[in-house]
Amino acid sequence: MKRFGLGAILVAAISLPAQDLKEFEKRVTEFTLANGLHFIVVERHDAPVVSFHTYVNAGSVDDPTGQTGLAHMFEHMAFKGSETIGTRDWAAEKKALDEIEEIYGRLDAERDKGPKADASRISLLEAQLKIAIDHAQAYVEPNEFSRIIEENGGVDMNADTSLDHTEYFYSLPSNRAELWFLLESQRFLHPVFREFYKERDVVMEENRMRVESSPQGRLLEDFTATAFEAFPYRNPPGGWNSDTQNLRVAEARAFFEKYYAPANIVIAMVGDIEPAEARRLAERYFGSMAARPLPPAIVTRDPEPSGPRTVVVESRNQPLLVIGYHRPDQYDPDDPVFDVISMILSSGRTGMMYKELVEQKHIALEAEAIATYPDGRYPNLFLFFLVPGRGHTVEENQKALDDLLGRFLATPVDSETLNRVKTKVRASVIRRLDSNAGLASSLASAHAGYGDWRKLFTEIDDLNKVTAADVARVARQCFVTKSRTVAYTVNPGGGAR
Repeated sequence: MKRFGLGAILVAAISLPAQDLKEFEKRVTEFTLANGLHFIVVERHDAPVVSFHTYVNAGSVDDPTGQTGLAHMFEHMAFKGSETIGTRDWAAEKKALDEIEEIYGRLDAERDKGPKADASRISLLEAQLKIAIDHAQAYVEPNEFSRIIEENGGVDMNADTSLDHTEYFYSLPSNRAELWFLLESQRFLHPVFREFYKERDVVMEENRMRVESSPQGRLLEDFTATAFEAFPYRNPPGGWNSDTQNLRVAEARAFFEKYYAPANIVIAMVGDIEPAEARRLAERYFGSMAARPLPPAIVTRDPEPSGPRTVVVESRNQPLLVIGYHRPDQYDPDDPVFDVISMILSSGRTGMMYKELVEQKHIALEAEAIATYPDGRYPNLFLFFLVPGRGHTVEENQKALDDLLGRFLATPVDSETLNRVKTKVRASVIRRLDSNAGLASSLASAHAGYGDWRKLFTEIDDLNKVTAADVARVARQCFVTKSRTVAYTVNPGGGAR
């Protein structure tokens, strides 16, 4: 049978998404294990490689109050191996890990006494805790999990924790596919939380570098915490350091048990693999995972904005300006309209912002619009990010952007611009699906986010339906002063911003 290249199939989606979906479906196999774990398999036999993508419907937005950073911590733990990988003697290591928790429990109990705590006892327990952690470290085989993957030809191994989800992914030669099933199942069947407190320090250092060493990171952190009054999008993905430095293994284990339920996970694999074999291996390695209920939905929502908000961050570096407007979540019927608006305003050198603020007025070095920030599963923000040019201020840039938006709201978008933008957005969808890894990621995220990977194709249909009237209506609803948050940097010496 002749095999058609996936790129050719997907390009056809630009004009014939419905017909193309029927063709693409022939290459897709789906199955769900009895425990609720869902698999999506796409055959591509062009090269002897398979890309694997595990998508967990849990991110930092799910961190419990006072325990921000847990989702990110478990991402780190997932690379530490299992009871058989990453250890020199699991029985002895487990005993040493239990001792750490016992000492830490006594330390926390003493600290919890507040002003009645015995300072000398705290110092003694802290010293004992350090000795116990060093003792457990002696049983660790560092980086063995990653080394096994690399020694077997694995590439692009990584993970990512966002606000809404956590992903684990890498590619292997197709004759090593069973190794992936073994390793991935073991780290979710038997997480060991080794080196937890060492990794806790790593996460805190990552947080510090993201903020203290990055003026943009500090500005965005303060901006986001101000724009969201109640909803946990206000928390940074890595957590607040005051929370993270107090995280315990028991809390991480509870997070895993609650959110890493099989029915809350989607796994996609794309490449040189037979669906029947994939199902056999899935049953063998993942079938023993116990079914658990889905975690409860987040009920917290931000109240309606009562007026504009402003954030000022001191920085001696390049001045920066961020402006955000509240918008609905990705499930709103107008979601594709926001994508079109962002592309009209900011699509490289052809976007209105670049042409006017960078090329014509020369007041900005960078001008960008982002349709969805910081994530999309819940009500979020339409974001503008501007970097003033030398000799120009954030005030000047904000006024220029306000003027541009005023004209954008008053003038209907012409058909030529609308069609050009739609073509660009469609092309970005196609590029996202061109590689095995990109397709596996998109399939898993679409199914996890919308309950059906076919959203990858129907979103093109939705995009084609966007009209100039839709653009004008949604822009008028979104870009209102009442729902706006503005954040900018200012020189601590009091100079002009």
